Amino acid sequence: MAVFSHITHITVKVPATTANLGPGFDCLGAALKLYNKFEFTTLDVSGLMIEVYGMEAGRVQTDESNLLYQSFVKLYQHIEQTVPSVKIRMKLGVPLSRGLGSSATAIVGGLVAANELAGRPLSELEVMKLAIAMEGHPDNVVPALLGGCRLAATSNTSNNCWEIGDIPWHRDIMAVVAIPDFELSTSEARKVLPAEISRDDAIFNISHLGLLLRGLATNREEWLKAALQDKLHQPYRQALIPGYDAVNTAAISAGAYGMVISGAGPTLLALVDTSKAKEVEIAMKNAWLQKGITSNVRIVDVDMQGTTTF
Repeated sequence: MAVFSHITHITVKVPATTANLGPGFDCLGAALKLYNKFEFTTLDVSGLMIEVYGMEAGRVQTDESNLLYQSFVKLYQHIEQTVPSVKIRMKLGVPLSRGLGSSATAIVGGLVAANELAGRPLSELEVMKLAIAMEGHPDNVVPALLGGCRLAATSNTSNNCWEIGDIPWHRDIMAVVAIPDFELSTSEARKVLPAEISRDDAIFNISHLGLLLRGLATNREEWLKAALQDKLHQPYRQALIPGYDAVNTAAISAGAYGMVISGAGPTLLALVDTSKAKEVEIAMKNAWLQKGITSNVRIVDVDMQGTTTF
């Protein structure tokens, strides 16, 4: 039975995300307090209007190829309803192609907006499954939708059935994100990954992921320093990020527990106790400057709300 809505306008706010988190490759991610806002207004006349504001607005497509609009259409196709004509205003606060989940904000934002305008025919779980199917893996879209730090695993043998763990994040752990002035495409970052890994490397990551979950909950320094190590993706991607070693050394010397590649990069993210966050922020920025690379470095807290509508 179709569900109809009288709503003609909705604003969706979606947080940035950091995925992988060291040993949590393709399964662990956290929402961050950086946001994209998307305003949708249905039109009485046929057509599509897209306006983009904020950082890098000129790089965003404003036709039917726009990922936000494609996600919007995807939900209507899924519920077998006619896609309404719509005006979209995009206010960007999450940088593009930097490993902070900008594409995930578009996927989640489009699906949530369509679900609201259609009268909420789908549950949050159903929207999440659509988002995962569009993204290809859960570690960005799940925290973008739900907020917090989330661990995603398939249930039984079905890739369409997911179990989502809410991972406690100690209030004194802060993230310092260093966003460089260059990009790294996800496809290029995936090309350098090996097709197979050794049993020893698999065991290494399993043990370190378990330790990371305990470290995030307790803010125990020695656990977090060990836990952020990884052998599945970071050793292969480091060479794609100029100045990686220098920024890593600077962050740890300034008091960070460790540094990871955010998503597929090139943004680098350090986890640190609140008391040392400012020193780590300055150290990471200066380390890249000494390599001739400018960056936007900021202290960011975890967003616990996820996607909100108003």
